[in-house]
Amino acid sequence: MNSYQISDLERLTGIKAHTIRIWEKRYKLIKPHRTATNIRYYDDEQAKKLLNVSTLLAEGFKISKIAELSQKQLNNHIQGLQKHASDDAICVGFINDLIAAMLVFDEPVFEKAFSSAVTRFGMYDAMLKVFYPFLRKTGLMWTSNNAMPVQEHFASNIIRRKLVAAIDGLPAAIKKNKKFLLFLPAEEWHETGLLLSDYIIRSKGYKTVYLGQNVPFQNLDEGIKSVNPTHLLTFFIARQNPATIKETLLSLAKRNKNCQILVSSSFLLEDNIKQSKNIILLHSPNDLLKLL
Repeated sequence: MNSYQISDLERLTGIKAHTIRIWEKRYKLIKPHRTATNIRYYDDEQAKKLLNVSTLLAEGFKISKIAELSQKQLNNHIQGLQKHASDDAICVGFINDLIAAMLVFDEPVFEKAFSSAVTRFGMYDAMLKVFYPFLRKTGLMWTSNNAMPVQEHFASNIIRRKLVAAIDGLPAAIKKNKKFLLFLPAEEWHETGLLLSDYIIRSKGYKTVYLGQNVPFQNLDEGIKSVNPTHLLTFFIARQNPATIKETLLSLAKRNKNCQILVSSSFLLEDNIKQSKNIILLHSPNDLLKLL
């Protein structure tokens, strides 16, 4: 059994810790466990219940009504949402299902939520509406150490497998005016966002050259000379010194003045790259889509 602090539940569900405490007292929604030193904590079932509550709240249910539901009734409402709920509520439900499955390493449930999202929206829209928000939410957990590395690997490897299969199923590039070279710098290993970007770009008909993880910059220079891309795309996920990143990006931009360098990061870089006009920060897939 995993244990969670109330701050973990807040990040997982989007429900404020103060609100969770009020619901505990007013509606007896969940009852925290206590350590020998009287510190409250929560278990997997309580985390899952709050995720389901979050899903129903997104569909417009009142907390007073949700609190009156038995566990069976709560599950029945969750299962019935896909038949009549709004797209936004359904997306919240899929994201919460993925998180709940990730926390307890339940691959069949994770696979079912993934497949259901694709069936509902199609692969492309599911990527943007469900899987990207899921990655963002769990990515925030990774950087603040609220998810164990094994949970991270469990979820990211399933999604990686799905993304690779989806990319392989796309038709050959037909647009010639842009060419993208995708890579992660040295010591960067979180590949899922890069694969998602590869899928988005290829789905729009552009050619990509995918170099993958942990690419030293001397090797990257060789690839740029051979490929002659119009765009470079990379991610900075691992916590690094912003000054080092700034120096790296500005050097790369100076050496490749005719190439746009697209950068996504888990931390703020705006103040560090204003000196170069050919560096563009990507905050979401929509920023990438605008360039396509």
